[in-house]
Amino acid sequence: MAASKGYKLLCLENPLLDIQGQGDEAMLSKYGLKANDAILAEEKHMGLYEDLLTTRKAVQIAGGAAQNTARGAQYILSPDTVLYIGAVGKDKYADVLRAACEKAGLKTEYLEVDTVPTGRCGVIITGHDRSMCTHLAAANEYKIDHLKKPEIWALVEKASVYYVGGYHLTVSPPAVLALGEEAAKENKTFVLSLSAPFIPQFFKDPLAETSPYWDFVIGNETEARAWAEAQGKETKDVKEIARLMAELPKKNDKKKRTVIITQGTEPTVVAIQGESGTKEFPVHKIEDKDICDTNGAG
Repeated sequence: MAASKGYKLLCLENPLLDIQGQGDEAMLSKYGLKANDAILAEEKHMGLYEDLLTTRKAVQIAGGAAQNTARGAQYILSPDTVLYIGAVGKDKYADVLRAACEKAGLKTEYLEVDTVPTGRCGVIITGHDRSMCTHLAAANEYKIDHLKKPEIWALVEKASVYYVGGYHLTVSPPAVLALGEEAAKENKTFVLSLSAPFIPQFFKDPLAETSPYWDFVIGNETEARAWAEAQGKETKDVKEIARLMAELPKKNDKKKRTVIITQGTEPTVVAIQGESGTKEFPVHKIEDKDICDTNGAG
């Protein structure tokens, strides 16, 4: 049943159960994975999840990038401020996600799918690095029909900020566009994360369809360069790429677009539509010896 009140921040993406364990080069090689990457699972990766649980003493954690963002936002904002939407299976893994969100005070409106299990993300930790391999499963079944249900859309209309993870462009671009249209029409704020390099590389067309609605777009230097390459831009300069993204055509001219590109320990680059140059914000470097791993960082 839909929540009875409106929430200020509405997040949409792919809820996942993270299965995280310590790995090694042999495990990465076994599944054809890179030490610091994020990909969608293929058939050859299906054994990874049980492998992590049975041989690596993996832990199970509520995940999905935007769901984690929503939980973090609710942690720092007033109670009953954030709502998260996505699709899960009718299984014990969905119960784990619900319990984690409830503990954080985050309200969820999941579409329940009874044909496939809740999505999983296998996380192999090697040294400081993490390799993420995602089997979307139920998360891949999200449909705009759920978003457009009167009781759900009423919450959409009351929210003032929409945050969408780019990963959802692999699932339901129409749902993302519906939020973008609502934001532009009602002068609300639409925020999109590029999420991973493969989104601008292999889903460049649905990503481009959302660009007129970006009030804020967030990515790292690898994702920014992947976007530039996919768009046929010759530059690899992050500042120039940020400027190019900032000046893309925009539907709502009442808000200037802000582009935020992180670069690890290098300064974060910010470009604002209509303003010359870019701004830089230094990042506090953490010594290697103080880093456990980079899972969740970025």
